[in-house]
Amino acid sequence: MSKHDLLIIGAGLAGLRAAVEGVRQGLNVAVITKVHPVRSHSNAAQGGINAALTDRGDDWRDHAFSTIKGSDYLADQDAVEIMCKEAGDALIELEHMGVIFSRDDEGKLGTRAFGGQKKARTFFVGAITGSAMLHVLYEQSVKYNLSIYEEWFVTKLVKVDGKCVGVIAIDMKTGKVESISAKSIVIATGGAGRVFEPSTNAIICTGDGLSLALRAGAELMDTEMIQYHPTTLAGNGILLSEAARGEGAYLINSENERFMERYAPDYMELASRDVVSRSEQTEIDEGRGINGCVLLDMRHLGKIFIEERLGYLQEVATEFMGIDLSEKPIPIKPGMHYIMGGIKTDYNGATSVPGLYAAGECANVSVHGANRLGANSLLDTVVFGRRSAVNSVEWVKNNEFIEIPDEILISEKKRFQSLFDQPSSGIRPGKLRLEMAESMTKGIGVWRDEKSINNAWEKVKNIRENYNNIFLDDKGKVYNTDLIGALELDFMIDVAESICAGAKARKESRGAHFRTDLKDRDDKNWLKHTLVEKNDEGFMVKTSDVKITDWEPEERVY
Repeated sequence: MSKHDLLIIGAGLAGLRAAVEGVRQGLNVAVITKVHPVRSHSNAAQGGINAALTDRGDDWRDHAFSTIKGSDYLADQDAVEIMCKEAGDALIELEHMGVIFSRDDEGKLGTRAFGGQKKARTFFVGAITGSAMLHVLYEQSVKYNLSIYEEWFVTKLVKVDGKCVGVIAIDMKTGKVESISAKSIVIATGGAGRVFEPSTNAIICTGDGLSLALRAGAELMDTEMIQYHPTTLAGNGILLSEAARGEGAYLINSENERFMERYAPDYMELASRDVVSRSEQTEIDEGRGINGCVLLDMRHLGKIFIEERLGYLQEVATEFMGIDLSEKPIPIKPGMHYIMGGIKTDYNGATSVPGLYAAGECANVSVHGANRLGANSLLDTVVFGRRSAVNSVEWVKNNEFIEIPDEILISEKKRFQSLFDQPSSGIRPGKLRLEMAESMTKGIGVWRDEKSINNAWEKVKNIRENYNNIFLDDKGKVYNTDLIGALELDFMIDVAESICAGAKARKESRGAHFRTDLKDRDDKNWLKHTLVEKNDEGFMVKTSDVKITDWEPEERVY
């Protein structure tokens, strides 16, 4: 059995940033990931990373206020302050590591405007910022000779005497099931976009870490807060970055109107994502859409500008739609993009389970609240990825390795064998996965109400029952994606139920959670977080207070 001081599950930006910091802190660190690190979904982040640099005349407090307002006042303000204060140093450190951020004509780091902010404080690498950052952090991991369990799938967090002491995982290349001991664990498995269809998320974004944490006794916070990105490509859900609107693209309807003037006259296309998504959906619902879409118009930017600043978007438009963005607007609509909710942590990444930390999209330190600002996600990963590793050091120093009991490993092996033993007359996992995901989009969409939430939840419960009847076509051990898909579905069902539980509990509209049967924000009763936990009785919801420092909630207008 392998042993490590710190084991990080996931090799995206949060995981690799935690790993690099753990090595710097002198820990024996390993990363375990179900894909090669640079295939992690952080690779897909396009637009940029926010930071308020004082030498630009910017102020972290303005960034913090924009973040808090964007969150519809559900973010914990102490955590937001930490993120925004540390943003500048995190950005410059990335640049010193080797991230080649775009520069302006004077040779200084260039910025672009992003939604919900008046100040242009988004630093970027064309439209491939996440990819550039991820590759550099992977280079750092190579530099530090980091141990990586590549293409391993974690199936269980192991607890002994209430502490998290390791994992059970499958080596996907061989099918061997092993236990790995660790004094502390950071979950950095990313989001759960594929609980919905369609989604901008990679096929690997199945919420594994959220379910692992739930089953270990941790709470999930604000699971109902699902971000729909305003500009996803009609037909396949591919993301067209907010960078386009940051560089001056317009949103128009079938009548050639820049309709955002009706909904957000001050910020226009750069209002917060939830506001823009609802505005688009209203235009579509009221008959001013085009085949269920509105249009993203960049023609006025010119071909040279588009290809220099937004080249990746031009490639996507050409390859998937046959559209030259300098000649024709492209059809887009809101699409599921990001989960603001996640594993409840403090601002040091610690969960309620001793020895267990979380960072990145799977975590909820509560800097995004009910709606995340564009380009705050990459900032979240590097700030809180680093902090989770730093703050695990004390735990590691004060705790010894605990052996993982053989019976836990044996039990997991029996669970997998039971899937292989299912008769071939059952249901394929992929069929259930698609049914569940489409039901979640229908029930927990841009709009939702009591009926739609209940319908989605009932469908998910039926999927859980039918999961007992799934069968695997592939009975082999080597790279059995059939088995991995079935295990992912098991995790996804947990996440879907948690989302439904949170959505049903929150009796108001706030940020991305917009209920057509309860349209008003209710600060008196619902300036609160929802906390979902799983026990023998199912999914239970309680609430906790939002931490307010300097910014009292006020009407949120753009």
